[in-house]
Amino acid sequence: MTTSRRVSVWNVANVLTGLRLAAVPLFAWLLLHDHGRDTGWRLGAFLVFVAAALTDQIDGMLARRYGLITDVGKVADPIADKALMGTAMALLSWLGELPWWVTAVVVFREVAVTLLRLLVLERAVVPASRGGKAKTAAQALAIGLYLLPVQGLPFSGPIHLAAVVAMAVAVVLTVVTGADYTLRISRLLR
Repeated sequence: MTTSRRVSVWNVANVLTGLRLAAVPLFAWLLLHDHGRDTGWRLGAFLVFVAAALTDQIDGMLARRYGLITDVGKVADPIADKALMGTAMALLSWLGELPWWVTAVVVFREVAVTLLRLLVLERAVVPASRGGKAKTAAQALAIGLYLLPVQGLPFSGPIHLAAVVAMAVAVVLTVVTGADYTLRISRLLR
């Protein structure tokens, strides 16, 4: 006879997800100080973003390694990611550093996938796919590069080129994985 262990939603993995979500307003406040032009405040926003993005890797690793996976975590983790990435992209667009169409494509995909996941929540929890995780990593890398506090914002040169290339990869992964989630969820609905 096998028994399944009941995992509390108040575990370290879910707490890290909550901290990532709580970091979003702090990140926004730091980035918007002096319209993103002050190097010290920009560095603070960059560091908060990096720390919050790293919690995504850590909470997932801890949940898998120690059996802390919960349905709450499966839903809250992608929402926290979307809040962090969406806020960062919207603010970078508002500051004139990232084209609005990029933010619109990413936000549309994220909202659509979240709504589809919620639509099938009673039937199944749709966890993040490998492609979805790669998309999130590419977005985090691109946003991190855009956030780097460099002189002469808006910036140019190799860091800007790397940010643009990373964001292009992130947008492609965003669209491809959005289509993949749509197909997976439509199969669940049938």
